[in-house]
Amino acid sequence: MQRRLTFSARTAWDTSETELARAIAARQKSGLPLLDLTASNPTRCGFIYDEAAIISALAQRESLLYDPNPRGLLVAREAVAEYYAGHHATVDPAQLFLTTSTSEAYSYLFRLMCDPGDEVLIAQPSYPLLDFLAQIESVRLLPYPLFYDHGWHMDAESLRRLITTKTRAFALVHPNNPTGHFTTDTEREELESLCAEYGLALIVDEVFLDYSLEGHAGRSFACGPHPVLTFVLSGLSKIAALPQMKAAWIAASGPEPHLHHALDRLEVVADTFLSMNAPIQCALSAWLHSRAGLQTQISTRVEKNLRTLDILLTTQTMISRLEVEAGWYAVLRVPAIEPGEGLAVRLVRDHGVSVSPGYFFGFPGDGWLIVSLLTSSEHFARGISAICSLFNAIEEETER
Repeated sequence: MQRRLTFSARTAWDTSETELARAIAARQKSGLPLLDLTASNPTRCGFIYDEAAIISALAQRESLLYDPNPRGLLVAREAVAEYYAGHHATVDPAQLFLTTSTSEAYSYLFRLMCDPGDEVLIAQPSYPLLDFLAQIESVRLLPYPLFYDHGWHMDAESLRRLITTKTRAFALVHPNNPTGHFTTDTEREELESLCAEYGLALIVDEVFLDYSLEGHAGRSFACGPHPVLTFVLSGLSKIAALPQMKAAWIAASGPEPHLHHALDRLEVVADTFLSMNAPIQCALSAWLHSRAGLQTQISTRVEKNLRTLDILLTTQTMISRLEVEAGWYAVLRVPAIEPGEGLAVRLVRDHGVSVSPGYFFGFPGDGWLIVSLLTSSEHFARGISAICSLFNAIEEETER
C-alpha cells in the first residue's frame, strides 16, 4: 500500500483569510479610499532617505571577499559595539553575533536554550510573530500577563507560578510592542532574580529602544551588571529604518562559565546556517552612523500624531488612550460593542479606516484597538476623526 504524504505538525497553521483581511481586500478592490492606521513599514511612510549614501555604502571592494566568520565580520560587530556605547553599554564585539533579522536571532536562541517541548515565558500583550517562530522550533510559549494601572507592569509572583521544569528562558520586548512601555529597573532585578533562582536565560528584544517619547527613557539590558545569561536583540529594521537590508544581532552577556558555553554553542549554530552576506556587513557601520536623520523624522511624526490623537479624543468620552513611553504605536480602550475583529471590520467597511484589533497582540477580551503613530499625519488625523465620529454617533444613539 502506498503511504500518504504528510507534513510536519509544526506547520499545520490555519492560513485561511480572516474576515478583516477580506474586508480590507474588498475595500481596496472597490477603489474606495482606505486610511491605514496599521502602517509599520517606514520605507512606505513618506520619510526622506539619503538614497545616495545608503546605496553607496554597498559599493565597497571588501564585499567581494568571502570571509565566513560565524559571528560576523569584525568591522560590523565593532560598529554595533559602538552603537551600544552610545547607550552607555560596554559590549565586547566577541560577544556579538550578526543575523539577518531578529526573527533569525530568536530562532538561534530557541535552538540554543530549548529541546523540543521546552518552554519560554513571554509577556502578553506583545508582538505575535514569536508564536510562529516558537512553533517552528517546537518550543512552547507560555504567556505571562502584563497589568495596566496608570502604566504597564508585571507581577513577579505570578511569573514564579508559571515556571516549570521545562522552562528555559524569559523573553520580553523592551520597550514593549505595542504597549510602548519600558521594563523598569525594579522589574529587571526581579526577572534576573528569578532567572538566577531557576537557572533560566533572559532574552530581550530592544528594536524600539531608540524611540522613547519626550519625558521617558529606558536603559538597555546591554548595560551591566549581568548576573544571569542575557541575550539582547536588535537590528537595522527599526534603528536605521531599513527593514529591507536584513541586518540584526545578538549581544550575549552573563557570568562565566555560562557565557563561554553559550558563545561556543551559538558559534556552531551560526556557522551551520552560514554568515550574513558580505555587502550588508560592510555597509552596516555607515548605516548605523547615519541613523540620526531617519530617527529624528520618525520621532517627530510619532510625537505629532500622539498630540493629534490626544486633541481629537477630547471630543468624546468613549475612547481612552493608554500611557505610552516609546515605540510607534498607541493602544486605545473602546467600548466592546462587537466581539473579536468585528469592530475593526466595521471600521474598514463603513468608515474606510484600518486598525489592528487587540486580540492580534494578545489583549484580553474585546474593546482594544491598536493604531500606528508612523502613519502620515494627514491620514492619521482623518482616521482617528473617523473613529471618534463612529463612537460619537453610538453615544448619541444610546442617549436617545
